[in-house]
Amino acid sequence: MRLTHTANAVLSCSFAWCLSGLAAAHDQIPGRPQQQPILIRGATVHTVEGATLEEASVLFDEGRIQSVGKSLVPSEGTQVIEAEGHHVYPGLIESLTNLGLREINAVDVTVDTTEYGDENPNARAWVAVNPDSELIPVARAGGVLIANVAPSGSFLRGQSAVMQLDGWSAEEMTLRAPSGLFVAWESIQPRGADDKVVARRREEKFRELDTLFDRVRRYRDARASNPTRTPSDIRLESLIPVVEGELPMIAEANRLTAIESAVAYAQSQGLKLILFGGYDAESCAALLVEHQVPVIISGIYRLPLRRHDPYDASFTLPERLRQAGVRFAIGGEGQGGSGGAANARNLPYHAAAAVAHGLPRDQAIRAITLSAAEILGVDELVGSIAVDKQATLIITDGDVLETESNVTHAWIQGRAVDLRSRHTMLYEKYRQKYQD
Repeated sequence: MRLTHTANAVLSCSFAWCLSGLAAAHDQIPGRPQQQPILIRGATVHTVEGATLEEASVLFDEGRIQSVGKSLVPSEGTQVIEAEGHHVYPGLIESLTNLGLREINAVDVTVDTTEYGDENPNARAWVAVNPDSELIPVARAGGVLIANVAPSGSFLRGQSAVMQLDGWSAEEMTLRAPSGLFVAWESIQPRGADDKVVARRREEKFRELDTLFDRVRRYRDARASNPTRTPSDIRLESLIPVVEGELPMIAEANRLTAIESAVAYAQSQGLKLILFGGYDAESCAALLVEHQVPVIISGIYRLPLRRHDPYDASFTLPERLRQAGVRFAIGGEGQGGSGGAANARNLPYHAAAAVAHGLPRDQAIRAITLSAAEILGVDELVGSIAVDKQATLIITDGDVLETESNVTHAWIQGRAVDLRSRHTMLYEKYRQKYQD
């Protein structure tokens, strides 16, 4: 299935679900624009970019945070939420996922992640996001309100977008599009690089990439000087922001050779780089710090990459990167995990595992909120609780990193979010069954 065939994909998905009885589109109604000021009072407020405030309040109106602090007095017409004993956090951010593009792996018409061919820089993930995905309410119930949705593929996968997880359409859900060009860098720098055949193929791939970027620059100059006589090329057009350093290249790379290769190539071409994966990032931390390359860690629940690695290598990676001064965010299972989109709800528990292996708790929360927003270029809008930022917030009845805690309220741009999901529906169903 192709990312550009969005309408057909949605119709096909609905048809397949009706036939199989496996799933149905969720019936949660997207939140309406905020109608009145809302004051959350008496909670522990985790501002993320500042101090954690005890018994504090957050006031927001028209989708924006108006005030944060203690002893806030509500004006007439303000809805007051008494939140003593509760915690307020910015909405959690899944840094890279295929949420909204993948529903049921066994039903191919519900999987809309990949374009045909190796080079699809113009593939736009956001146009294929299904706002009625059953997995979106499940992720929201875990506190995940924002996700960077990216396509799959074998090489130049396409463009990702930062999406808000509530809305009638993909257009309403889009916060920033595009947010990056997603590239499978491991396919350029495979294992066995000492082998002559593999090394030759790697050099051929680099030459192809050099040629492509050279074509992009020549195309850009030609369009600027004589647009009427230069035919439009959507593939080359989509790469202009990349070669100009406006749009980052998100390179999936875990092994040291691939990471060093991606950094060296980005520097040679003047590209802005974000690493996704980053298993061996600590081994070249000085290089990443020097060139200001951030890392999106693709999940904490990963097995060691090599047989001789410590059993907890993935668990300790965030703390090792923090000590080395490397900027990072923690993702869930991204696209390669056993659950992928289905397990986006587990994002806070990935951060919690990092805390159990040395990462300070405040840094873990930052890694799934503000750090992710900074890396994805949306930190002026979301990622922390600060005046004038969007009111994308959650209230929990305990520490968000603890599995016993539940999200009790959520807002995206001040719009109340329905926290029901297929999971809560089944819970209520079978609770009733065994009560009777």
